[in-house]
Amino acid sequence: MSDPRTADIVYLPRWRPRGSRAGLHRGRDAGGSGPFRDQVPFLQLPDARRIDLRATLRDPFEGVHVRRFEARTAVETWVLVDLSASMGFRGTADRTRLTGDLCRALAVSATRISDGFGLIGCDETLRDDLTLPATRHRGAAVAAAERVAGAPRTGRGCAGMLEAARRLAGRPKLVFLASDFRWPEALIAQVFAALAPHDTVPILLADPAEAEALPAFGLVELDDLEGGGRRVVLLRPSLRRAWIARERDRIAALERAAAPFARRVFQLAGRFDAQALTRHLMTT
Repeated sequence: MSDPRTADIVYLPRWRPRGSRAGLHRGRDAGGSGPFRDQVPFLQLPDARRIDLRATLRDPFEGVHVRRFEARTAVETWVLVDLSASMGFRGTADRTRLTGDLCRALAVSATRISDGFGLIGCDETLRDDLTLPATRHRGAAVAAAERVAGAPRTGRGCAGMLEAARRLAGRPKLVFLASDFRWPEALIAQVFAALAPHDTVPILLADPAEAEALPAFGLVELDDLEGGGRRVVLLRPSLRRAWIARERDRIAALERAAAPFARRVFQLAGRFDAQALTRHLMTT
């Protein structure tokens, strides 16, 4: 069985990138040896190697025409990782492992096609010790993904995510935002708005044990991983239904907040599936 961490994730940015760095994505500029784009007068593109004899002979004004081709350009692919304590929850899924698998697979997939890969870890602050500027060096990208995968999840909140989003100012980038999104609604709105110039993919780290796996009746010990303390709750069918409904409402609210600024939310639960993520990226 192939390692899911090194499986290819295929993605296409929503925009045509500019730039001189060669890659595999269809760029906005002309040049290189990509697909045929159009024909232009020789004076607009004075390159004798690209003269189109047929177009030149057909021109009644005896103008010389050359062929232009699309440039293939690289993009920067970034992952912003939530390192708050709630991301350390382990139920039927292990969020730490899932996040690590996601980061490794993206690091390999991006560098394999000459895209830059960058990574930022966040809790209450932006974690400079777990930040990697965009690089095309696969070893450095995978090493950074490994560090984030092994980092403790102890932060009380994820306010640093807003600073991380603002740090990505400049040319549009492909940004994967990996979190359980148990943030204040105001912070969610601010982060998505700050990432609006980019092609943003929200990755929701979900776990059925947080809702559907709750017993219909009985005592349950609940632990707030971000400092809210521990308490024992007597679950009964009505409370369980209300709990599940609230969780569904939370996810629906996240999707509404993301809709004006990002792609549809992708739920990652149970195990990492590169093919499912690829299908999501190619259809949203």
